[in-house]
Amino acid sequence: MPFRAPVDEFSFLLNNVVGFDEVSATSMFEAASPDVTQAVLVEAGKLCDEVLAPLQRVGDVNPARLENGVVRTPPGFDAAWKAIAQGGWVGMAADPEFGGMALPMAVTSAVNEMMSGACLSLQIAPLMAQGQIEALEHHASDEIKALYLPKLIAGEWTATMNLTEPQAGSDVGALSSKAQPNGDGTYAVTGQKIYISWGDHDVADNICHLVLARLPDAPAGTKGISLFLVPKFIPNADGTLGAQNTVKVVSLEHKLGLHGSPTAVMQYDGATGWLVGAKEGGMAAMFTMMNNARLGVGGQGTGVAEAAYQHALSYARERKQGKSAIVDHADVRRMLGTMKADIYAARAIGLSCAVAIDMAHATGSADWQARAALLTPIAKAFGSDTGIAVADAGIQVHGGMGFVEETGAAQYSRDVRVTAIYEGTNGIQAMDLVARKMADNGEAAHRLLDEIEACAEHAKTTLPELAEAVWQASESLRESTEWLVSERDMNARFAGATCYLRAFARVLGGYLHLKAALAAPGGPREALARLYIRRLLPEHTALLAQAQIGAEDLFGLSLEELAA
Repeated sequence: MPFRAPVDEFSFLLNNVVGFDEVSATSMFEAASPDVTQAVLVEAGKLCDEVLAPLQRVGDVNPARLENGVVRTPPGFDAAWKAIAQGGWVGMAADPEFGGMALPMAVTSAVNEMMSGACLSLQIAPLMAQGQIEALEHHASDEIKALYLPKLIAGEWTATMNLTEPQAGSDVGALSSKAQPNGDGTYAVTGQKIYISWGDHDVADNICHLVLARLPDAPAGTKGISLFLVPKFIPNADGTLGAQNTVKVVSLEHKLGLHGSPTAVMQYDGATGWLVGAKEGGMAAMFTMMNNARLGVGGQGTGVAEAAYQHALSYARERKQGKSAIVDHADVRRMLGTMKADIYAARAIGLSCAVAIDMAHATGSADWQARAALLTPIAKAFGSDTGIAVADAGIQVHGGMGFVEETGAAQYSRDVRVTAIYEGTNGIQAMDLVARKMADNGEAAHRLLDEIEACAEHAKTTLPELAEAVWQASESLRESTEWLVSERDMNARFAGATCYLRAFARVLGGYLHLKAALAAPGGPREALARLYIRRLLPEHTALLAQAQIGAEDLFGLSLEELAA
């Protein structure tokens, strides 16, 4: 069964569940009317179905390769990139002054998720560009904006993010890349970066690298890091390309999945770069890009989950075991129902985060900013975890054929696995949630829980069983949150962080399913909500119990005992 972008699902969520009407009511986003938004989703869906989805398998069996210093992408990727660029899909949320559409992040997120389901290897490229565009809009000089943003938004140039080094992964402050002033406003950047998605390729004219490096005499750690824009080809003032910069691809990684996406080891040998943002302000500038990417990565997980689910459902309806197709077996129905319910929850959480980002931008409200910050790690971790779980279940639905590469079921699992790792591992997302995001003593979390409980109270007259379950789960989460903010031992918080994040996502999922059932009572929305709330929401109880245990038992075994 070919992939079909879930346009109707996004329309329902935006119109009935995640509060997008508040976004379109603001002066900043008033052009994003229901008709305009629907037209954008429909056109994006066509691009995904007709252009990107046919390349999903092509990229896996014809991986990107390095030939004589030039990276060659899979057949068809060049034309598909041009279709993305010419359609304006790279600059959906970008400033119209430089050619962007200025669409809300909620619409951008919906389109990005559909592209991820169609062909994740290719979707990574526009996602990287969107993150860099936002970083440059917020932090770059007017001269850099005028030169680079029109090219990036038009898709003539692509973008990367260069943080990781062989000795500096999550500990970014351990990086050793250097930047020396050239005396003319530029800098000579030297160092090696690894895991650079779309670090080199043959689909666009130029590649713009955002590189973290340390200036002379800068302090150790993250406080001494600056951010530099280092292009593959140094542009002239009119935007034409000049000399090739002293940056090159050392090698491409041989990966578990995402074979169509070139992941490069990049070497900078005194390459010419321009400072972005303040000196030693690199982490603040880069986090603008990373936060954009974290929401996008959650959407990548959900998008792959959608594709894996469609693939598994098609197989289950066709595969006969005995007198009937396996879709009629109770355990297969359990797997498919769970997949569908979790996809909805992950998608709705991601869109809720995007709506909060839009409202924060449109209103400047500190409460909306706090809501967006709170939801970002949850959207990233739960979206990617859902992608991994659904892709794994898709293999199981296929049975033995799922273990055979020709069916394509295993590719989803291989491709999506990295989403729990890059842009900050899911463990780091959980630690961020219980530390930085609780620095307000849980106020943002409590405001969200108040909304959940108000919705549940309203629903008790029409859906009493489901409403009571959601209300009770919210209260349990509230009690756990109170414990969390009162716990001053950060290691105790971290020990239960992953469980706390997962429980938070479970409760959010129940709330958002309940809203769907209220918007469309008596039909499949209510049936799906009933499945989620009865079967999946109860997991929050065990998760919250684990979240409050502390760290002592985790360190109860010595290193020698662990190795015994």
